[in-house]
Amino acid sequence: MDRSTTEWLIDARGVQAWYGSSHILHGIDFQLARGETVGLLGRNGMGKSTLIRSLLGHVKQRQGEIRIVGKDLSRGSPHEVAKLGIAYVPEGRGIFPTLTVRENLIMTERAGSRGQREWDFDRVMKTFPRLAERLGNLGSQLSGGEQQMLSIGRALMTNPDAIILDEATEGLAPMIVAEIWRVIGQIRASGIATLVVDRDYRKVCTESDRLVVLQKGRRVLAGPSAELRGSAELAGYLGV
Repeated sequence: MDRSTTEWLIDARGVQAWYGSSHILHGIDFQLARGETVGLLGRNGMGKSTLIRSLLGHVKQRQGEIRIVGKDLSRGSPHEVAKLGIAYVPEGRGIFPTLTVRENLIMTERAGSRGQREWDFDRVMKTFPRLAERLGNLGSQLSGGEQQMLSIGRALMTNPDAIILDEATEGLAPMIVAEIWRVIGQIRASGIATLVVDRDYRKVCTESDRLVVLQKGRRVLAGPSAELRGSAELAGYLGV
């Protein structure tokens, strides 16, 4: 990918991060281009979620350059990143348990950074028929899979340029996992750039354009998914 002509939604160089005195990330470079899907892989505890949270401004002890749609947000906050069109579906879902499904969705509805309104309430309902049947239910009354659908639907209602999915299928029944991956495919097809973290590395390889692999807080492997899929090098870093 030509760095000189690519439109990076996220362009991070030399990212380092700490939790207290623990040095977690060690000089990571990471890019996400408009319209592409990147799979972020690595065994548990290798820094994937910390990298995501650093890019989004949640981790305060960080260094390096982080540019969002060309704007320097190396010291930016989460709301500044969100305003520039980066949506986040966190591990643990983060929905509002005391609000109804409808309220959770409507409260985030807005035009995107370029004025786009491709994802509205009706489209989210068509994408997630289960939610359409539970509009009056509180977030706390939903199953884990339905809460995950709500979290993704809520992110889509912001009409983002990019969506970050951190362990979107963790702990879900196989039927729901298949449904979530179906929706991820729809998101990709709609042109929204996607960063995916998931334990099913085979599915991540299949559903992404590029892979970035972390080990002990360092980027150790990166390249086109089609080239790295099934390679001994990738298997070695993932321990499979």
